[in-house]
Amino acid sequence: MATDFKSLPVIDISPLLLKCDDPDMAEDPGVIEVVQQLDRACRDAGFFYVIGHGVSEDLIKKVREITREFFMLPYEEKLKIKMTPAAGYRGYQRIGENVTKGKPDIHEAIDCYREFKQGKYGNIGKAMEGPNQWPENPHEFKELMEEYLRLCTDLSRNILRGIALALGGSPYEFEGKIAGEPFWVMRLIGYPGAPFTNGKLENDVGCGAHTDYGLLTLVNQDDDKTALQVRNLGGDWISAIPIPGSFVCNIGDMLKILSNGVYESTLHRVINNSPLYRVCVAFFYETNFDAVVEPLDVCKNKFPAVRGESQVFKRAVYGEHLVSKVQTNFAM
Repeated sequence: MATDFKSLPVIDISPLLLKCDDPDMAEDPGVIEVVQQLDRACRDAGFFYVIGHGVSEDLIKKVREITREFFMLPYEEKLKIKMTPAAGYRGYQRIGENVTKGKPDIHEAIDCYREFKQGKYGNIGKAMEGPNQWPENPHEFKELMEEYLRLCTDLSRNILRGIALALGGSPYEFEGKIAGEPFWVMRLIGYPGAPFTNGKLENDVGCGAHTDYGLLTLVNQDDDKTALQVRNLGGDWISAIPIPGSFVCNIGDMLKILSNGVYESTLHRVINNSPLYRVCVAFFYETNFDAVVEPLDVCKNKFPAVRGESQVFKRAVYGEHLVSKVQTNFAM
C-alpha cells in the first residue's frame, strides 16, 4: 500500500544485473541490498528510478530524438500510419484521441504491441492482431526501436527477478506460465507545450490519472521537463523530476494481483507545464497475453488478515484486461 512519500527512490540495480543469471543470486550481498531497496520502493510508492541499468544513455536519447522528429512531421505524413481498430489498435493517434476516464488527453502517440500470429489467442486476441505500423520517415526508425525494445525486455525481466526475490519467491516466479512469453506494449508519446492565456501558462492534462495494466513500466522521459506526477496516500501529487540516463519504473495492475496487494499500482498522471514540446517513451512489460493472473502462493499470507482470513485478490486474464482497456481508451 502506497505511503505519504515525498520523493521517489533511486536504485542502482547494477549489482542485480551482474548476478541475474546466477541461480544463487539471492545469496549475493549486492543483490540482497538491491532487493531490499526494490521491496521498500514497491511497498511505499510503487514508483522508483533505476540507474546502473546497462542501457546506454546515447540510445535512450536517440529514441526520444527520433520520436520527436516523427511528431514534428506534417499531420498528413503522420496519418500514413493512423491507428484504427482494423489495424489492431496499432499506429498513430492524434491529439485528444486517447481518452482517460471519459476525458481526452492532450497528447499524440504511436502505439506498438508485441506481434503474434493470427488466431494464436483466439477471440481474446483478435482485436489486437496485426503488424506494428512503423513510419518510413524518419529513416531507421524501426531498426532503432526494435533494438530498444529488445534491451527493455531484457532489463524488465531482470528487474522482476529482483522483485520476485523481494516478495519471498524464487527469482523466476514471473517467468514460465506467468511471463515466460511476455507481451509488451510501447507508447511513443508527444505532449504539446503548455499554452499561454493572458500571459500565464495553462496546464493541460497530457494524460489523466490512471494505473498501468501489466507488470512493470520503464519510462524514458525528456531530461529538461518535469511533467510526470505520482499520487501518494495523502492525495498529494509528487513530481518525478527527470534524472538523465535513468528510467522511471512503476508496477502495474497485474503485479498488484500477483503480489496479493502487497505492492500497489499507483495512480499517476502527466501535466506538461513547460511551454516546450515534451517526448516520453513508455515501455510496458506484461505477462503472457493469455496468462491467468492470480496471487502467487508465496504472497497469499502477506496481506493483512480480514475477518480472520487472508485477503486474496481476484484473478484476471491479462489479455482480456488489456483489450477491454484499449477498446475504451480511444475516441474513434
